[in-house]
Amino acid sequence: MIGLISATAAGAVARDRLAAAWPDRTRVYDGPVGDAVRRAFAECEQLVCFLATGAVVRLIAPLLGDKAGDPGVVCVDEGGRFAVALVGGHGGGANELARETGELLGAEPVVTTATDAVGLPGLDLLGLPVEGDVAGVSRALLDGEPVALRAEVAWPLPPLRAGAEGAYAIRVTDRLVEPAEREVVLRPPSLVVGVGASRGAPVEEVLGLVERVLGEAGLSRASLAELATVDAKAGEPGIVEAAARLGVPLVAHCAERLAAVEVPNPSDAPLAAVGTPSVAEAAALVRGGELLVPKRKSQRPDGRPAMATCAVVRRPGRGRLAVVGLGPGARDLLTPRARAELQRASVLVGLDQYVDQIRDLLRPGTRVVESGLGAEEERARTAVEEAREGRAVALIGSGDAGVYAMASPALAEARDDIDVVGVPGVTAALAAAAVLGAPLGHDHASVSLSDLHTPWEVIERRVRAAAEADFVVTFYNPRSRGRDWQLPEALAILAGHRGPTTPVGVVRNASRPDESVRLTTLGALDPATVDMMTVVTVGNTATREVAGRMVTPRGYRWQERPGTREGTE
Repeated sequence: MIGLISATAAGAVARDRLAAAWPDRTRVYDGPVGDAVRRAFAECEQLVCFLATGAVVRLIAPLLGDKAGDPGVVCVDEGGRFAVALVGGHGGGANELARETGELLGAEPVVTTATDAVGLPGLDLLGLPVEGDVAGVSRALLDGEPVALRAEVAWPLPPLRAGAEGAYAIRVTDRLVEPAEREVVLRPPSLVVGVGASRGAPVEEVLGLVERVLGEAGLSRASLAELATVDAKAGEPGIVEAAARLGVPLVAHCAERLAAVEVPNPSDAPLAAVGTPSVAEAAALVRGGELLVPKRKSQRPDGRPAMATCAVVRRPGRGRLAVVGLGPGARDLLTPRARAELQRASVLVGLDQYVDQIRDLLRPGTRVVESGLGAEEERARTAVEEAREGRAVALIGSGDAGVYAMASPALAEARDDIDVVGVPGVTAALAAAAVLGAPLGHDHASVSLSDLHTPWEVIERRVRAAAEADFVVTFYNPRSRGRDWQLPEALAILAGHRGPTTPVGVVRNASRPDESVRLTTLGALDPATVDMMTVVTVGNTATREVAGRMVTPRGYRWQERPGTREGTE
């Protein structure tokens, strides 16, 4: 919960805007400011104070304990110009809260945390349990001192500006080790414990077995990703409660699937009871991995037969491939999700001219693999191969990466051994439509006129179908020096189904500084004025020019106004 405190009418206006935007996340604290701050500090995970920073410092100073437990505090000035992350930048989430608050109120976020200021990911913000000398290793990274990355378990991490050697170290391991001096240990969620239990097995027996087996194997409980079992045992109270106390999900698999898993210690007892010769080992191994601890049984103090079994598997870190659409080129049309993926990636793969557009957004240490035009399939293969090595990879394309871009060749290469995330972007067709007016107000089609990968006969058939169906048509890749006849052919097909006064929008470099926009007609368009940086949008039979804009009605009856070219729905 985010506590909101203000002292003046101007502050209350901004406070209420946050409360309205985040009704489920916020609570307004009224009354004397000192009392309000004290109550919010005790009751909330975060605070936004519409007060001077000096006043907030004096109010919260006696309340501060340690940065791991204190709430994050953001200050917004009376003029709403700045949102300052005051305390709890990382642990309390104040840095991100300042950015969110600033975006909503139109204020400039002020973040002074050192790693954020220089673009390095905070070691405590990687989403992994962390132990050791976080401050010392972070300072070494900031100062450019050599820091060694020792990954005993491959995991898709963001760029950490670490190498093979160094006086400081970052160790990625699921083993039960104490951090050495000048070392940080990151605990990836790489361990899966398969669990079987007799009916009525007490939680103490299940939980005790899991903890004992992990400890004896020298494995860290902090790296436990899940408990796994057969679906017939998914509601067994002892297993359910053990997962809850361990703070991990309980994942159940059907007996038929588990029965197909090859295990070293099958048994007739579970086969008769639940339909699979193995529960613990099979449930741990069903999604692959290395069996670290074969089936072990619990030990009961009264000497009676064990009621629980478990086995431990280490799953390798799955690489992560984010296919990112950069939008049409304008920086403000790059989505926040795309920015986040660019900063998360340790490897960026893309066309050189697209890399140049966003190079300044990459974190220090990001490895860039760039190539020129015509190497799309090579880039796709490279991105997938990098992800298969367990890395976090971003493959970039213009517009939306799934529209005439890199998603198709990448997904044709990818298999189920990596995680793939699609990040949508604003397409060239949408960017062009926005500056033309509303040409896509009804059904529309996009057609690429490039016959480098598609035979012209196929393209021609699609254009003809769009013409006969009276779609608004957006042409991508309309004309180049080596392909100068396809656009005239396509326009001639459309002219057979709609009149010469049909509006046509011609937008070059949509959303970029050298953007140019022309509104012409099907009969007047000169194909020689079009190039590969241009999007051509041809209206349907209902499209009209209204006040210099291209408008296609939303499917209602279009009524011509006498003596004008305007219409109403």
